[in-house]
Amino acid sequence: MPKKMHLVAYLKAGPSASYPSTWRHPAATLDDLFTAERWEKLARTMEEARFDACFFADGLGIPDLYKGSYDDYLGRGGQLSLMDPMVLLPLMARATKHLGLGVTLSTTFMAPYMIARYLGSLDLLSGGRAAWNVVTTARDFEAQNCGREGLPPKEQRYDMADEVMEACDALWNGWDEDALLLEKESGRFVDPAKVRYAHYKGRYVSVRGPLSIPRTPQVRPAIMQAGSSPRGREFAARWGEMLFATPATKADALAFRTDIRARMEAIGRDPDECKVLPSITVVVGETASIAQEKAAYLESLVDPELVIASSSWSVVADLSKIENPDELDSPGSNQGVAGHRDRMMQVARDKGITFAEAVRRPRALLAGTPATIADVMQDWFESGACDGFILPPTIFPTTFEEFGRMVVPELQRRGLFRREYAAPTLRGNLRDHG
Repeated sequence: MPKKMHLVAYLKAGPSASYPSTWRHPAATLDDLFTAERWEKLARTMEEARFDACFFADGLGIPDLYKGSYDDYLGRGGQLSLMDPMVLLPLMARATKHLGLGVTLSTTFMAPYMIARYLGSLDLLSGGRAAWNVVTTARDFEAQNCGREGLPPKEQRYDMADEVMEACDALWNGWDEDALLLEKESGRFVDPAKVRYAHYKGRYVSVRGPLSIPRTPQVRPAIMQAGSSPRGREFAARWGEMLFATPATKADALAFRTDIRARMEAIGRDPDECKVLPSITVVVGETASIAQEKAAYLESLVDPELVIASSSWSVVADLSKIENPDELDSPGSNQGVAGHRDRMMQVARDKGITFAEAVRRPRALLAGTPATIADVMQDWFESGACDGFILPPTIFPTTFEEFGRMVVPELQRRGLFRREYAAPTLRGNLRDHG
């Protein structure tokens, strides 16, 4: 049976995602930002469209890299987390039965026991639909919000992340599947012989256990990751099941996926266990001209200062002072996200423009009819450049509504995307090829 592509929605717990200034669009809803109904309705919309999952991108603070201030990023409405996604995901779990539910948690600043407890609870509550977007954190201001002066060295952060993953695994596997008895007549609640200490001790991380959360349907939540540096790719090859990538071209996406699959094979892991999902930002129109008009209107709303402030956050540098990518890495700096920098340099190369020009452009929009958007997605998918896509909204919530009503049926008609969910768990749906 031909394999199907996978779709994951990129979310922020605020009014805008990765395309700047979209909160200003007349169709964007703002009055419901802090209501449960907003997030429950969104979850149902994505499930009706048969998305594998959604995940909340998140951070531990407000970026103040551009001009040394948060004025532009905050004042002009950047990608803000106005609520903790761990509060929103249980609401979305209750409103759905199949949609995967992902949260971003840092291995640098969160104890394994707390991570295992949060995600174990979400996996139980959702019936096996939890996902963890694993980040090592790449910005000093986030470290300072967690009581540290700055970040550990980059390589060390990934070494710590490996240990956190191992420690969480030891905790999640500390309960046998049949340990929870709930026998009223005998008075036996749990069989303690089927619960174990973790007793994990690494160089950076240790945890005693046992976890108080019983074994969950997935045991380990589905693992997302976005590392693009050599060490990040090594980590992804070991642990990743959904990889969030931001390549500028199909050739860049193909090179990334080829590299990840080779790394997985080298360590004896089946490459099909990991789905490489580049991000695409779509604008759907009933006709090509309508789509182009909608895209042009979105572009007219973009605040240029917000674009540079957002790019400063992405590359972890004050772009009011830097215009050359060679200037990005200051001596002794532990900050940086390779994927964001790579994408901007790929854009500069592909468009024949300078790096300074590339960082002043918002992300490219794929504007077209359902058929032309499906053409692009099918081309990338069938050429081996990806296993599916990450879809951020341009306008919330209409991007997901229009994509679900217009593009998904076209993908289904071509036999590229599921008509029904195949499994009760997120991991089961990710591994389904039918």
